[in-house]
Amino acid sequence: MLEAKKICKHFEGLKAVNDVSFTIEKGEILGLIGPNGAGKTTIFNMIAAVFPLTSGEIYFNGKLISNLKKPSDVCKAGIGRTFQVVKPFGGMTVLENVMVGAFNVTNSVSEATEKAMKAMDQVGLLRRKDMLAKNLTVSDRKRLEVARALATEPQLLLLDEVMAGLNPTEVEEIIPLIRKIRDDGITIFMIEHIMASMMALSDRILVLHHGEKLAEGTPAEVTSNEKVIEAYLGGKH
Repeated sequence: MLEAKKICKHFEGLKAVNDVSFTIEKGEILGLIGPNGAGKTTIFNMIAAVFPLTSGEIYFNGKLISNLKKPSDVCKAGIGRTFQVVKPFGGMTVLENVMVGAFNVTNSVSEATEKAMKAMDQVGLLRRKDMLAKNLTVSDRKRLEVARALATEPQLLLLDEVMAGLNPTEVEEIIPLIRKIRDDGITIFMIEHIMASMMALSDRILVLHHGEKLAEGTPAEVTSNEKVIEAYLGGKH
């Protein structure tokens, strides 16, 4: 579905992402892990046309997308995303916030409303549709962020730390939600620091370290990889 070929992003002297290649297969959950500063969100920004690539190419459904200039163009191509720092429009209702996402793919108010209602239902926010976003809990703000991305009707969804800031109970509630999104036919590429959740959810995991691909494989393969243990723990524990 998505193929990244030797992608690089350099900020002056800093090689934030350097010569990374990977594929995402339709229908899977691919996890992206690595220490802080490894280049994870930079890869999301490269896919989403927030940052132009220094070199390399990204293909989606066989078509080159790394030449697209605007995030809205990538969204229209079928890729939705959430952001690590959730910033809803506090003075707008939950429904209105989710409609903002839907307006990326339609100009019709009725269609945007329909798409937003469906997305809110998917994440369990329908009962809060008339609440102002500023009054939502942290957990519901995360759900709102996911709903806004789902309202763009993506084929591929990029989830950037949707579990960050949640308590253990809320994390346990988010895990089946992510599985359900995949079961509804949406492929998922996700960044997360909660390793237990990542291992439970991911079909495969890609590990970054200092902007380079350190390892790739099933959760079992990655957790037993000596290079990964060294990068995360500074040695075998």
